[in-house]
Amino acid sequence: MISTQILANKVRMHALRMTSSGGSSHIGSALSIADILAVLYTDILNVDPKNPQKPDRDRFILSKGHAGAAVYATLAERGFFPVEKLSTHYQNGSDLSGHVSHKRIPGVDLSTGSLGHGLSVGTGMALGAKMDGDTFRVFVLLSDGECDEGSNWEAIMFASHHGLDNLVAIVDYNKMQAMDWVRNTVALEPFADKWRSFGWNVVESDGHDHDQLRHALLAIPKEAGRPTCVIAHTTKGKGVSFMENSVLWHYRTARGEEFEAAMKELESRS
Repeated sequence: MISTQILANKVRMHALRMTSSGGSSHIGSALSIADILAVLYTDILNVDPKNPQKPDRDRFILSKGHAGAAVYATLAERGFFPVEKLSTHYQNGSDLSGHVSHKRIPGVDLSTGSLGHGLSVGTGMALGAKMDGDTFRVFVLLSDGECDEGSNWEAIMFASHHGLDNLVAIVDYNKMQAMDWVRNTVALEPFADKWRSFGWNVVESDGHDHDQLRHALLAIPKEAGRPTCVIAHTTKGKGVSFMENSVLWHYRTARGEEFEAAMKELESRS
């Protein structure tokens, strides 16, 4: 099996090609979470590409569904479906929609796109597992911007109340959202303290340091009877210098010289 660092870079290159050829956006968001996905799907999640619907599998929800290209790329590299299928992303009639979809895509447990719903569904899955005596865990990857939405905080309160220590929220805390910095839109700080005040265990990590991520995620549940939030400090557009920390690349599509320059940077790391 390839290293998580190599996998993350492959995911970034796939996502860049996919969004460019299909004309979709959100490449900055996909680059931001590549390291998190690489660690999850290599070292953390109990999933089987040969049996993607096995009942005891861990559930993974990408609440920030607009970064779906990165999830599709990770699943393909891990063997859930052929890598060649990625070239159909965002094409007419393709199963690989711009926002992640579970329809006919092995390894995807929930279609997402409207922000603020993933954690609520994940909380329901985790509660159902507790009620049925199942041992699987539920991981939900959220954006920081969607934490502006009240539905998340209802789920956060509900999960703590029910002691859902089989639930893990991972926040891609790149400090940017669609049109501006998070702090200029609806400020989240003191972010970690807010989760703690709702009864969650909180771990903060460099979201691009694979050892830190692995250490944080392997230690879950951090405390019995309490859900865990991993706040992953990341950089939007990570891996491509001119995309990093630029709100432009939330919606912009890399083509022509921009695509070639971005791919050259990623290929230099492979």
